[in-house]
Amino acid sequence: MTRSLAVLLLLLVPVVPWSQRRIDEHAGAYRAQEEVLYLWSGEQVRRLFPGFEALAADVYWLRTVQYFGGERLFSGDRRFELLRPLIEITTALDPRLEIAYRYGAVFLCEPPPSGAGRPREGIEVLEEGTRNVPGSWRLRQDLGFFRFLYLHDARGAAAELEKAATLPGAAFWLRTLAADLLAKGGDLEASRRMWQQMYDQAEEGILRTHAEEQLSILDSREAAERLTVLVADVEQRRGRRPEQLEELRRLGVWLGSLEDRAGVPFSYDVSTGKVSVARDSPMWRPQ
Repeated sequence: MTRSLAVLLLLLVPVVPWSQRRIDEHAGAYRAQEEVLYLWSGEQVRRLFPGFEALAADVYWLRTVQYFGGERLFSGDRRFELLRPLIEITTALDPRLEIAYRYGAVFLCEPPPSGAGRPREGIEVLEEGTRNVPGSWRLRQDLGFFRFLYLHDARGAAAELEKAATLPGAAFWLRTLAADLLAKGGDLEASRRMWQQMYDQAEEGILRTHAEEQLSILDSREAAERLTVLVADVEQRRGRRPEQLEELRRLGVWLGSLEDRAGVPFSYDVSTGKVSVARDSPMWRPQ
Protein backbone atom coordinates (compact mmCIF):
# COMPACT_ATOMS: atom_id res chain seq x y z
CA MET A 1 0.00 0.00 0.00
CA THR A 2 1.41 3.38 -0.99
CA ARG A 3 1.69 6.24 1.51
CA SER A 4 -0.88 8.33 -0.41
CA LEU A 5 -3.41 5.47 -0.44
CA ALA A 6 -2.92 4.87 3.28
CA VAL A 7 -3.50 8.56 4.01
CA LEU A 8 -6.63 8.55 1.84
CA LEU A 9 -8.08 5.56 3.70
CA LEU A 10 -7.41 7.22 7.06
CA LEU A 11 -9.24 10.32 5.87
CA LEU A 12 -12.23 8.36 4.57
CA VAL A 13 -12.78 6.12 7.62
CA PRO A 14 -14.50 8.87 9.70
CA VAL A 15 -16.70 9.73 6.71
CA VAL A 16 -18.40 6.31 6.59
CA PRO A 17 -20.53 6.68 9.77
CA TRP A 18 -21.26 10.31 8.81
CA SER A 19 -22.54 9.27 5.40
CA GLN A 20 -24.61 6.48 6.94
CA ARG A 21 -26.24 8.94 9.36
CA ARG A 22 -26.97 11.40 6.58
CA ILE A 23 -28.67 8.76 4.44
CA ASP A 24 -30.74 7.64 7.43
CA GLU A 25 -31.75 11.24 8.22
CA HIS A 26 -33.14 11.68 4.71
CA ALA A 27 -34.36 8.16 3.94
CA GLY A 28 -35.14 6.71 7.35
CA ALA A 29 -33.38 3.91 9.19
CA TYR A 30 -32.71 0.84 7.07
CA ARG A 31 -35.03 -1.38 9.06
CA ALA A 32 -38.00 0.84 8.24
CA GLN A 33 -37.10 2.25 4.85
CA GLU A 34 -39.10 -0.05 2.58
CA GLU A 35 -41.62 2.59 1.46
CA VAL A 36 -39.00 5.36 1.38
CA LEU A 37 -36.55 3.51 -0.83
CA TYR A 38 -38.92 3.45 -3.76
CA LEU A 39 -38.95 7.27 -3.73
CA TRP A 40 -35.18 7.45 -3.98
CA SER A 41 -32.88 7.29 -6.96
CA GLY A 42 -29.16 7.32 -7.41
CA GLU A 43 -29.34 10.90 -8.63
CA GLN A 44 -31.14 12.03 -5.45
CA VAL A 45 -28.58 10.33 -3.24
CA ARG A 46 -25.77 11.68 -5.41
CA ARG A 47 -26.85 15.26 -4.64
CA LEU A 48 -26.38 14.55 -0.92
CA PHE A 49 -22.73 13.61 -1.38
CA PRO A 50 -21.08 15.79 -4.01
CA GLY A 51 -17.60 14.42 -4.44
CA PHE A 52 -18.36 11.33 -2.30
CA GLU A 53 -20.54 9.36 -4.72
CA ALA A 54 -18.24 6.32 -4.66
CA LEU A 55 -18.35 6.22 -0.86
CA ALA A 56 -22.15 6.51 -0.89
CA ALA A 57 -22.24 3.64 -3.40
CA ASP A 58 -20.18 1.51 -0.99
CA VAL A 59 -22.64 2.28 1.82
CA TYR A 60 -25.60 1.37 -0.34
CA TRP A 61 -23.89 -1.79 -1.52
CA LEU A 62 -23.38 -2.84 2.10
CA ARG A 63 -27.08 -2.21 2.64
CA THR A 64 -27.89 -4.37 -0.39
CA VAL A 65 -25.88 -7.31 0.96
CA GLN A 66 -27.42 -6.86 4.43
CA TYR A 67 -30.91 -6.73 2.97
CA PHE A 68 -30.37 -9.86 0.87
CA GLY A 69 -28.91 -11.79 3.79
CA GLY A 70 -31.66 -10.65 6.14
CA GLU A 71 -34.43 -11.63 3.73
CA ARG A 72 -32.81 -14.98 3.04
CA LEU A 73 -32.33 -15.86 6.71
CA PHE A 74 -35.26 -14.24 8.50
CA SER A 75 -38.06 -13.38 6.08
CA GLY A 76 -41.01 -15.72 5.76
CA ASP A 77 -41.94 -14.89 2.16
CA ARG A 78 -38.44 -14.00 0.82
CA ARG A 79 -39.83 -11.74 -1.89
CA PHE A 80 -36.70 -9.56 -2.08
CA GLU A 81 -38.79 -6.59 -3.26
CA LEU A 82 -36.11 -4.00 -2.46
CA LEU A 83 -33.25 -5.90 -4.06
CA ARG A 84 -33.43 -4.41 -7.54
CA PRO A 85 -33.96 -0.80 -6.32
CA LEU A 86 -30.97 -1.09 -4.00
CA ILE A 87 -28.78 -2.43 -6.81
CA GLU A 88 -29.94 0.35 -9.14
CA ILE A 89 -29.18 3.08 -6.57
CA THR A 90 -25.73 1.59 -5.93
CA THR A 91 -24.79 1.40 -9.60
CA ALA A 92 -26.23 4.86 -10.34
CA LEU A 93 -23.92 6.26 -7.66
CA ASP A 94 -20.92 4.35 -8.99
CA PRO A 95 -21.56 2.97 -12.50
CA ARG A 96 -18.19 1.22 -12.49
CA LEU A 97 -18.73 -0.78 -9.29
CA GLU A 98 -18.31 -4.15 -10.97
CA ILE A 99 -19.00 -6.21 -7.85
CA ALA A 100 -22.54 -4.80 -7.59
CA TYR A 101 -23.44 -6.04 -11.07
CA ARG A 102 -21.88 -9.48 -10.59
CA TYR A 103 -23.19 -10.21 -7.09
CA GLY A 104 -26.49 -8.45 -7.75
CA ALA A 105 -27.12 -10.72 -10.73
CA VAL A 106 -26.50 -13.80 -8.59
CA PHE A 107 -28.91 -12.56 -5.91
CA LEU A 108 -31.63 -11.89 -8.50
CA CYS A 109 -31.14 -14.98 -10.70
CA GLU A 110 -30.86 -17.77 -8.15
CA PRO A 111 -34.25 -19.48 -7.67
CA PRO A 112 -36.06 -19.47 -4.30
CA PRO A 113 -35.40 -20.06 -1.50
CA SER A 114 -31.76 -19.09 -2.14
CA GLY A 115 -32.49 -16.01 -4.24
CA ALA A 116 -35.15 -13.83 -5.80
CA GLY A 117 -35.87 -16.15 -8.74
CA ARG A 118 -35.99 -13.26 -11.22
CA PRO A 119 -33.34 -14.22 -13.80
CA ARG A 120 -34.42 -11.72 -16.44
CA GLU A 121 -33.84 -8.89 -13.97
CA GLY A 122 -30.43 -10.34 -13.16
CA ILE A 123 -29.61 -10.44 -16.87
CA GLU A 124 -30.69 -6.80 -17.18
CA VAL A 125 -28.32 -5.85 -14.33
CA LEU A 126 -25.43 -7.55 -16.14
CA GLU A 127 -26.39 -5.90 -19.42
CA GLU A 128 -26.23 -2.52 -17.69
CA GLY A 129 -22.84 -3.48 -16.30
CA THR A 130 -21.46 -4.28 -19.75
CA ARG A 131 -22.64 -0.87 -20.97
CA ASN A 132 -21.08 1.00 -18.05
CA VAL A 133 -17.88 -1.05 -17.88
CA PRO A 134 -17.43 -2.06 -21.52
CA GLY A 135 -13.85 -3.23 -21.05
CA SER A 136 -14.71 -5.90 -18.43
CA TRP A 137 -14.56 -9.33 -20.01
CA ARG A 138 -15.71 -10.91 -16.75
CA LEU A 139 -19.00 -8.99 -16.79
CA ARG A 140 -19.53 -10.01 -20.42
CA GLN A 141 -18.57 -13.59 -19.52
CA ASP A 142 -21.08 -13.64 -16.64
CA LEU A 143 -23.76 -12.32 -18.98
CA GLY A 144 -23.10 -15.25 -21.31
CA PHE A 145 -22.98 -17.74 -18.43
CA PHE A 146 -26.22 -16.53 -16.90
CA ARG A 147 -28.05 -16.49 -20.24
CA PHE A 148 -27.22 -20.16 -20.51
CA LEU A 149 -27.60 -21.22 -16.88
CA TYR A 150 -30.81 -19.36 -16.03
CA LEU A 151 -32.53 -18.60 -19.35
CA HIS A 152 -31.31 -21.74 -21.19
CA ASP A 153 -30.45 -19.54 -24.16
CA ALA A 154 -27.46 -21.34 -25.69
CA ARG A 155 -27.31 -19.17 -28.82
CA GLY A 156 -27.52 -15.89 -26.88
CA ALA A 157 -24.95 -17.17 -24.39
CA ALA A 158 -22.53 -18.14 -27.16
CA ALA A 159 -22.84 -14.66 -28.71
CA GLU A 160 -21.95 -13.00 -25.41
CA LEU A 161 -18.98 -15.31 -24.84
CA GLU A 162 -17.71 -14.48 -28.33
CA LYS A 163 -17.86 -10.77 -27.44
CA ALA A 164 -16.11 -11.42 -24.13
CA ALA A 165 -13.33 -13.27 -25.97
CA THR A 166 -12.46 -10.11 -27.95
CA LEU A 167 -11.80 -7.99 -24.84
CA PRO A 168 -8.29 -7.44 -23.43
CA GLY A 169 -7.22 -10.08 -20.92
CA ALA A 170 -10.09 -12.45 -21.73
CA ALA A 171 -9.67 -16.15 -20.98
CA PHE A 172 -8.54 -18.18 -24.02
CA TRP A 173 -11.23 -20.85 -23.59
CA LEU A 174 -14.22 -18.52 -24.06
CA ARG A 175 -14.40 -19.09 -27.83
CA THR A 176 -14.17 -22.86 -27.36
CA LEU A 177 -17.02 -22.82 -24.88
CA ALA A 178 -19.08 -20.62 -27.20
CA ALA A 179 -18.55 -23.12 -30.02
CA ASP A 180 -19.57 -26.02 -27.76
CA LEU A 181 -22.80 -24.26 -26.85
CA LEU A 182 -23.67 -23.72 -30.50
CA ALA A 183 -22.82 -27.30 -31.39
CA LYS A 184 -24.62 -29.04 -28.53
CA GLY A 185 -27.28 -26.55 -27.51
CA GLY A 186 -26.17 -26.85 -23.88
CA ASP A 187 -25.66 -29.73 -21.47
CA LEU A 188 -24.64 -30.51 -17.92
CA GLU A 189 -20.97 -30.55 -18.81
CA ALA A 190 -21.18 -26.99 -20.13
CA SER A 191 -22.90 -25.94 -16.90
CA ARG A 192 -20.14 -27.56 -14.88
CA ARG A 193 -17.43 -25.79 -16.87
CA MET A 194 -19.12 -22.43 -16.30
CA TRP A 195 -19.56 -22.86 -12.55
CA GLN A 196 -16.02 -24.25 -12.23
CA GLN A 197 -14.63 -21.20 -14.01
CA MET A 198 -16.63 -18.88 -11.74
CA TYR A 199 -15.34 -20.77 -8.71
CA ASP A 200 -11.72 -20.62 -9.92
CA GLN A 201 -11.94 -16.89 -10.72
CA ALA A 202 -13.71 -15.75 -7.57
CA GLU A 203 -11.98 -14.69 -4.39
CA GLU A 204 -13.21 -16.00 -1.04
CA GLY A 205 -16.72 -14.72 -0.51
CA ILE A 206 -20.27 -14.95 -1.79
CA LEU A 207 -19.46 -15.62 -5.46
CA ARG A 208 -17.04 -18.43 -4.65
CA THR A 209 -19.41 -20.00 -2.11
CA HIS A 210 -22.29 -19.77 -4.57
CA ALA A 211 -20.28 -21.40 -7.36
CA GLU A 212 -19.20 -24.19 -4.99
CA GLU A 213 -22.83 -24.79 -4.05
CA GLN A 214 -23.82 -24.96 -7.71
CA LEU A 215 -21.11 -27.53 -8.38
CA SER A 216 -22.45 -29.63 -5.49
CA ILE A 217 -25.94 -29.36 -7.00
CA LEU A 218 -24.59 -30.63 -10.33
CA ASP A 219 -22.75 -33.48 -8.57
CA SER A 220 -25.98 -34.53 -6.88
CA ARG A 221 -28.01 -34.32 -10.06
CA GLU A 222 -25.47 -36.34 -12.05
CA ALA A 223 -25.32 -39.02 -9.33
CA ALA A 224 -29.11 -39.32 -9.41
CA GLU A 225 -29.03 -39.70 -13.18
CA ARG A 226 -26.38 -42.43 -12.98
CA LEU A 227 -28.47 -44.27 -10.39
CA THR A 228 -31.50 -44.06 -12.69
CA VAL A 229 -29.46 -45.69 -15.47
CA LEU A 230 -28.32 -48.46 -13.12
CA VAL A 231 -31.90 -49.13 -12.03
CA ALA A 232 -32.85 -49.57 -15.70
CA ASP A 233 -29.89 -51.91 -16.27
CA VAL A 234 -30.86 -54.08 -13.29
CA GLU A 235 -34.47 -54.22 -14.50
CA GLN A 236 -33.32 -55.30 -17.96
CA ARG A 237 -31.06 -58.05 -16.60
CA ARG A 238 -33.26 -59.32 -13.75
CA GLY A 239 -36.74 -58.62 -15.08
CA ARG A 240 -37.74 -56.32 -12.24
CA ARG A 241 -36.76 -53.02 -10.69
CA PRO A 242 -34.99 -52.88 -7.34
CA GLU A 243 -37.42 -52.30 -4.50
CA GLN A 244 -34.90 -50.02 -2.80
CA LEU A 245 -31.73 -48.29 -3.93
CA GLU A 246 -29.78 -50.25 -1.33
CA GLU A 247 -30.27 -53.28 -3.58
CA LEU A 248 -27.84 -51.70 -6.07
CA ARG A 249 -25.19 -51.91 -3.36
CA ARG A 250 -25.93 -55.57 -2.62
CA LEU A 251 -25.64 -56.36 -6.32
CA GLY A 252 -22.29 -54.58 -6.43
CA VAL A 253 -23.27 -52.23 -9.27
CA TRP A 254 -23.06 -49.06 -7.15
CA LEU A 255 -20.40 -48.41 -4.54
CA GLY A 256 -20.98 -44.70 -4.03
CA SER A 257 -23.23 -42.81 -1.64
CA LEU A 258 -27.01 -43.02 -1.83
CA GLU A 259 -27.20 -39.49 -0.48
CA ASP A 260 -26.72 -36.19 -2.26
CA ARG A 261 -23.93 -33.72 -1.43
CA ALA A 262 -26.03 -32.28 1.40
CA GLY A 263 -26.36 -35.73 3.01
CA VAL A 264 -30.04 -36.15 2.10
CA PRO A 265 -31.06 -39.60 0.70
CA PHE A 266 -32.01 -39.62 -2.97
CA SER A 267 -35.68 -39.96 -3.82
CA TYR A 268 -36.57 -43.20 -5.64
CA ASP A 269 -39.85 -43.81 -7.46
CA VAL A 270 -40.05 -47.57 -7.84
CA SER A 271 -43.05 -47.27 -10.21
CA THR A 272 -40.97 -45.41 -12.81
CA GLY A 273 -37.42 -46.32 -11.81
CA LYS A 274 -36.44 -42.66 -11.60
CA VAL A 275 -33.94 -41.51 -9.00
CA SER A 276 -33.87 -37.79 -8.20
CA VAL A 277 -32.68 -35.27 -5.65
CA ALA A 278 -35.27 -35.06 -2.86
CA ARG A 279 -37.39 -31.91 -2.93
CA ASP A 280 -36.62 -31.17 0.72
CA SER A 281 -32.86 -31.18 0.04
CA PRO A 282 -30.79 -27.99 -0.28
CA MET A 283 -29.44 -29.59 -3.48
CA TRP A 284 -32.86 -29.69 -5.18
CA ARG A 285 -33.53 -27.28 -8.01
CA PRO A 286 -36.40 -27.24 -10.54
CA GLN A 287 -35.46 -28.62 -13.94
